[in-house]
Amino acid sequence: MNKFLTLWLSKVVLVWAIVSLSSMALASEGYGASGADNETDKALTLDVMLNYALEDEYLARGEYQKIMDTFGAQKPYSNIIKAEAKHITWLLPLFEKYGFAIPADRGVENATIPASYAETFAIGVDAEIANINMYDRFLNQDLPSDVEAVFVRLRDASKNHLAAFQKWQNKY
Repeated sequence: MNKFLTLWLSKVVLVWAIVSLSSMALASEGYGASGADNETDKALTLDVMLNYALEDEYLARGEYQKIMDTFGAQKPYSNIIKAEAKHITWLLPLFEKYGFAIPADRGVENATIPASYAETFAIGVDAEIANINMYDRFLNQDLPSDVEAVFVRLRDASKNHLAAFQKWQNKY
């Protein structure tokens, strides 16, 4: 009877995890890197790329804030969230310079959190990979030099965050 209960509970937890991860993907669909991934290259105008970039930085900050609210302010999130705030400040002057409206910060509402702290690292890895891919794609477009420089900095910062999440993921 004990084995049956353990097996049944394992299946329930697995189904719950799959549903949670699926809802996370749906929550951010069309927002940030996920939204950019749905665009054709022709649709990637400067304002569209800047919007998706800022949304993705909002999303990262919102997700990391929700993780810290849920599991406590611990590394690597307590460090990386500070970097996300800097990333946002790198993008904002570009909106002003090129005369684009700054999109509303919907990062927290698009972020969802898994059941365990250990699961957060896989999400961080996936998010940083998507972010890196988004910036690589943007960098293949015709960009003003100042925008290109910011996108390179943001992509490279995501590479550092990816390494941190992979390191922490290996600990759990």
